[in-house]
Amino acid sequence: MSSGSQSSSSSSSSQILCASFNQDNSGFAISTRDGFKIFDSNTGRLCYERASGAFVVVEMLYSSSLLAIVGGGEQPSLSPRRLCLFNTTTGTALRELNFLTSVLAVRLNKKRLVVVLQEKTYIYDSNTLAILDAIDTVPNVKGLCAFSPSLDGCFLALPSSTTKGSVLVYNVMELHSHCEIDAHRSPLAAIVMSFNGMYIATASEQGTIIRVHLVSEATKSYSFRRGTYPSTIFSLSFGPSTQLPEILVALSSSGSIHVFSLGLAINQRGRRSSSFLGSLLPDSVNDAFDPAHHRVLHNAVPAGVKSNVVVRKVDKIADTSLSESVASRATLSVITFNGHFLEYTVDVNTQNESKWSLESEFNLLAVISGEEQHFQLV
Repeated sequence: MSSGSQSSSSSSSSQILCASFNQDNSGFAISTRDGFKIFDSNTGRLCYERASGAFVVVEMLYSSSLLAIVGGGEQPSLSPRRLCLFNTTTGTALRELNFLTSVLAVRLNKKRLVVVLQEKTYIYDSNTLAILDAIDTVPNVKGLCAFSPSLDGCFLALPSSTTKGSVLVYNVMELHSHCEIDAHRSPLAAIVMSFNGMYIATASEQGTIIRVHLVSEATKSYSFRRGTYPSTIFSLSFGPSTQLPEILVALSSSGSIHVFSLGLAINQRGRRSSSFLGSLLPDSVNDAFDPAHHRVLHNAVPAGVKSNVVVRKVDKIADTSLSESVASRATLSVITFNGHFLEYTVDVNTQNESKWSLESEFNLLAVISGEEQHFQLV
């Protein structure tokens, strides 16, 4: 899944309070101080809206009528300590869960509901809402978490330190701690898991190195250098493959989108490790991947504007404008917290040449219910 959802800070430039894609990135939700809206990712059509005040969490369950919503506290009826399971078809609350402190993040699939508070995380049965486990955590003021929604590999990742970038990986279906990963020297800023729970990617507050770990082998990592100077990583997303994700995407506070060829890098690691010299090199050397695996689009979004990016699909295409006839095309969807939806494609051929295109952009705050967006280029 994607980096999942993000909540906005109190910055006056942020018109969106939260933004989240659903589990397969086919739809997304946004919230403003006036209410929330649900969109179709493919067409940009506004599927549902409710003007009932500010919400800081709006999470979808695939494309069903069920939403998990948490109020922003600006009205007594919209307490940030109350999670409401809401039915968009009937417009009514199905169940409510109340907590002693504010709900910072919510993740769910067809079997599990995860509720993240500052120092505790609760696991529920999605169908009965029976509480299955309560995890004591280090102070997690940002509600940072990652969730793999696949029932075959359903894991939850949470920070396990406030002084360094350590991650607790928890098996949500079997209800036990799976492993702990020491990913960075600095505290975590972003984490994401692949849909099937096989891989986890992390970025620290420095934002210069992004690491990928194979969950089954918690100590084995792959490193990608985003840049030399520190930058906040707002969002991370794996490609949608059910096996090895082909790419990992990061969006930074500089306004740049970074695409890392994960498949090529891991294949290179395998070839290097099988060689005599590679077997003698320390992991820190093996992790220093060729910059050719890294592509960047500068000024993809305005610098400093919090944004959420997901890889919606990766396709094989014929592209005669590149020197090879067969290329991979990744489609990336971006929500900016100043109210815009953008769709980019990046084509990469077997010669490692790449081409970026802005396919569409529209204003999320100006969409009329029921209308398809015609994705006019800006």
